[in-house]
Amino acid sequence: MHQFEIKRLIELDVFGFDASFTNSALFMVIAAALITLFTVFAMRKGSLVPGRLQSVAEMSYEFVAGMVRDNVGTEGMKYFPFIFTLFMFVLALNMLGMVPYSFTVTSHIIVTFALAAFIFIAVTIIGFWKHGIKFLKFFVPSGVPFVMLPLLVVIEVISYLTRPVSLSVRLFANMMAGHTMLKVFGSFVVALGLLGGWAALAFMVAFTGLELLVAFLQAYVFAILTCIYLNDALHMH
Repeated sequence: MHQFEIKRLIELDVFGFDASFTNSALFMVIAAALITLFTVFAMRKGSLVPGRLQSVAEMSYEFVAGMVRDNVGTEGMKYFPFIFTLFMFVLALNMLGMVPYSFTVTSHIIVTFALAAFIFIAVTIIGFWKHGIKFLKFFVPSGVPFVMLPLLVVIEVISYLTRPVSLSVRLFANMMAGHTMLKVFGSFVVALGLLGGWAALAFMVAFTGLELLVAFLQAYVFAILTCIYLNDALHMH
């Protein structure tokens, strides 16, 4: 499965650490550049009657803004730039991975875990910054008998610590599984030839459409779970 192979494009060694510029880093730069160009070019005029690109940019803005307001409240709007950037970045990486002969950055667990770990640490810092030591009450369910507290606190702590794992694995597994299936059915089309490859080709076309939907949904799930975690840090339960 060479489509998942990370290749060094520019080899760099920094104090004994491999800091090479890879195809993964290249597609991250491409994604960031495309997002920047899209938003700047779409909003360069800021017309009262928006054109197509401006409409898409405004819809993206309102979509994420609504997500933040619904899940975090108005207090969470100060974190909107980060949520918007996160959603657009993951979406761009997922969509770029659908281009033939490209590279799917989000199919690597190290990338998705790095994003999830950053979110986990940032949300935890926000929780302690807003509530201080009282944030530890988040791990103590209210109205629970005292005798049950030791067990439930351990469960709550484990559940909290597994957030970056579940958040990263969900995105990584869906993207890798989908691209693997496309690769498998693509090989079926070639192996079966002109006579028997039509069924596999038809399924591959339909599955490509489904994979495009999954690429969007996974970016949405990643962003909305970040909003939920942020809401827990700001308001607790």
